Amino acid sequence: MRVGFGYDVHPIIQGRKLILGGEIIPYQKGLDGHSDADVLIHSLIDALLGAAGEGDIGQHFPDNDEQYRDISSLKLLERTYEILKRKKLTVNNIDVSLVLEEPRIAPFIMKMKNNITKILKISFERVNIKATTNERMGFVGRREGAVSYCVASLNEYTD
Repeated sequence: MRVGFGYDVHPIIQGRKLILGGEIIPYQKGLDGHSDADVLIHSLIDALLGAAGEGDIGQHFPDNDEQYRDISSLKLLERTYEILKRKKLTVNNIDVSLVLEEPRIAPFIMKMKNNITKILKISFERVNIKATTNERMGFVGRREGAVSYCVASLNEYTD
């Protein structure tokens, strides 16, 4: 078994859609970034790449490469899944902690899990997503940004 840890952070700004776990979340602001800035999927990709010994999201999908401008992070997750397949690795489980003050994320968690399980071809119970606030402390508490942490475990397989 292999274990990886992922972390990502993006500022919250006006004029962007809020996309988390591949879902558009109704809110007056969104996350800023080169791609769609899906902080949840970015932390997941980093955890998967880390467990696979494949570096990080910036090495595979650099933010100075125009082909990734405004790209759906679900597409990046699909490409990450291809890396895992080439290395004969399968996802055992994923645990994500999303930290932002608002909006409430609970109503969207099932759809986020569905997006992830479809791409990674794993069962629903292998993905856990939690959302919490930062209790009004720091940049997250001031609603200036969002953070996501992820732990993922992979298993090696043979044909």
